[in-house]
Amino acid sequence: MTEEAKKDFTRRITQANQSGLTVILYEMYLLCLDDAEKAGEDLQAFRDALSRARGCINEMMNSLDFRYEPAASLLQLYMYVIGEMAKADSRGSKEPLQICKKIITELLSAYREVSRQDTSPAMMENTQTVYAGLTYGKGELTESLSHQGNRGFLV
Repeated sequence: MTEEAKKDFTRRITQANQSGLTVILYEMYLLCLDDAEKAGEDLQAFRDALSRARGCINEMMNSLDFRYEPAASLLQLYMYVIGEMAKADSRGSKEPLQICKKIITELLSAYREVSRQDTSPAMMENTQTVYAGLTYGKGELTESLSHQGNRGFLV
């Protein structure tokens, strides 16, 4: 994952509501799988990328609310994905990752729709406000941040 992608995810996390955070986690997971596939013959880079992807899945599993019906089904899907990633890790093979990508891509599509309809406020309070489109360069859109001093922490 590039530094630019990390900065983008960080900015988006500060502005996201609960369903938006789920979308971000799915996107981060898929990016980690892409990193694993791009690792080539570098087994350590492959395993590091899988470890980061596993962290995303673990976070999704820990955030499930079992008071609602889809949580049990999602848990089963996440456990299956973890099993496929373990196969990929133990074999040093990228083939099982295709199944993982397919499952998470389908979930990402569904959660993007949920996120579009979710009007709840951002999870983090007291963060910098992002203004897009106030300034721009040739072929690019610049985002500006309003400085509020303490970057999300209440003092």
